[in-house]
Amino acid sequence: MKIRLDYGHTGLDVELPDELLVQILSHKAATPLIDPENILRDRLNRPAGTVPLSEIAKGRRSACILICDITRPVPNELLLGAILETLRGAGLEQENILVLVATGAHRISTRDEIIELVGAEIAANYRIENHDAHDRAAHQYLGSSPRGVPLWIDSRYLQADLKIATGLIEPHFMAGYSGGRKLICPGIAGLETIQVWHGPDFMEDPLADTGILLGNPVHEENTWMARRAGCDFIVNVIIDAERRPLNLVAGDMEEAFEEGVAFVRDLVVDTVPEPVDVVITSCAGYPLDTTFYQSVKGMCGALPIVKEGGTVILAASMSEGIGSESFQTLFRENSSLEEFLHRILHENYFVMDQWQLEKMAAICSKARVKVVSDGLPAETIRSLFVETATTVEAAVSEALELHGPQATIAVIPKGPYVVAQLE
Repeated sequence: MKIRLDYGHTGLDVELPDELLVQILSHKAATPLIDPENILRDRLNRPAGTVPLSEIAKGRRSACILICDITRPVPNELLLGAILETLRGAGLEQENILVLVATGAHRISTRDEIIELVGAEIAANYRIENHDAHDRAAHQYLGSSPRGVPLWIDSRYLQADLKIATGLIEPHFMAGYSGGRKLICPGIAGLETIQVWHGPDFMEDPLADTGILLGNPVHEENTWMARRAGCDFIVNVIIDAERRPLNLVAGDMEEAFEEGVAFVRDLVVDTVPEPVDVVITSCAGYPLDTTFYQSVKGMCGALPIVKEGGTVILAASMSEGIGSESFQTLFRENSSLEEFLHRILHENYFVMDQWQLEKMAAICSKARVKVVSDGLPAETIRSLFVETATTVEAAVSEALELHGPQATIAVIPKGPYVVAQLE
């Protein structure tokens, strides 16, 4: 049996013995939009929960448009094209429009990445700038959220007369779904905000998980913070595995987001009747699998369906290495996941990006995790508190030795783009 996993730019073909009991979890079929440009213009003219963008933009002196960074495969050129056309038509001067890359706590985008994000023409004719969570002076303090998160937001956004957020709605392993409010927090939030919002008080809550919004403190808190910062309009997209738009939503930050989530939820949930011994998964290929840090999302997607003591096999390219320097520090400063968890829960210990390792600890405490990658050497992967294998096939053979030849196997070729659940 040949299965193709999303991996890097090319995909990865895996051969599994035909006699194995294999279940493949996938999206429901959906037809890409035939004319997304005109559909988007219609959404801007007939938005959810508010008046057309052209009416909102009338009389505004300046605008700030938030876009995702390179780690999200958003068709920004499509979204920005229609938005910018509408703003110019409403009388906004080109020089008074800022496109702000909502990096969150990620690194600053390079010039080449900015061109890849927005296209050469937009990059050449509009101000495109990066958010920098570490530059406190570039943020304004807006008080504390209901759960005590100090709210620091990029001043360029707050000072804009018109505030627009774009983005991608897909499953998210902390916030339930990405998109909507997430471009504001963590997208343009300061480091102090992200530290608390991504801290153990939020991450350890069982409802802070993929596909969950109701009662999810991560979602509820950043929705409150986005409201506090203000957002006049959002434009969000839902894409397929080939990055083609399946749907577009626009309008009020919450109503349009909820409309998009309903569409995504119907597509992405797939189930198995009972927990399985082995889960083979990916991190959805480029750009999501470029680092070990991002690839944790693929591991965590297997959590609901793998047996206690089972095995998760993750294939990810990791072409850019482990991740940020701060994330790498976590592995140098802690000898095990157990030591790390004790420190974040019982000591005054904080390192940027620790939330990703905290999520990884949840899957590693339930199952063995084997990583297959050509982006990092085996000895490096083993230093990251996981096991390694030369190929997916080799990892499966090792898992069958542990779980027996009748082991049940589930494959999630598109990794975190599918919400795996038990029936």
